[in-house]
Amino acid sequence: MHKNLDLFLTMAKISATCFGGGYAIIPLLQRELVENKGWISSEDLTDMFSISQCTPGVISVNAATFVGTRLGGFTGALCATLGVITPPIAIISLVAAFLWPYLSNPWVQHALAGLQACVCALILLSVVQLFRSGVPNIPSFCIFLAAGLLSVFTSVSPIFLVIGAALCGLLLFRGRGGDVS
Repeated sequence: MHKNLDLFLTMAKISATCFGGGYAIIPLLQRELVENKGWISSEDLTDMFSISQCTPGVISVNAATFVGTRLGGFTGALCATLGVITPPIAIISLVAAFLWPYLSNPWVQHALAGLQACVCALILLSVVQLFRSGVPNIPSFCIFLAAGLLSVFTSVSPIFLVIGAALCGLLLFRGRGGDVS
């Protein structure tokens, strides 16, 4: 199968089966892109996802664009991005057209409550996977802990946390070449 078509279909499959937004997509990207397809490494996925969180826009769309660029340049980015946005657009259009009038129905409310609980579990799994690959050593853990405490106990803007973490990474890991583990 043509690489860009395969990229489009893979991202569409991931997107169509992902509920819960940006963070919930991480385990699906890991399984499909790293484990099943072998297109990128787990470390590459973590790096791309980290950058995706720091750039404006929807995290899953940003991540798809980065993956597509890595795999196929501009056309790969376009195919991956279209693949990840097509299913949600179709699903939201159907929901808006047919489900909206029934949102106050108790059955629908109970189903949505179940979906919310599942999404929380998927996000927790994403956090665990990100922690395992993104915090491999004591200096990284210190950055993680500082950013976590500042985000919970202060009103510091996330942009300053991101910039501060990048600067700390530069200071703590300089002289190690490409190795931060």
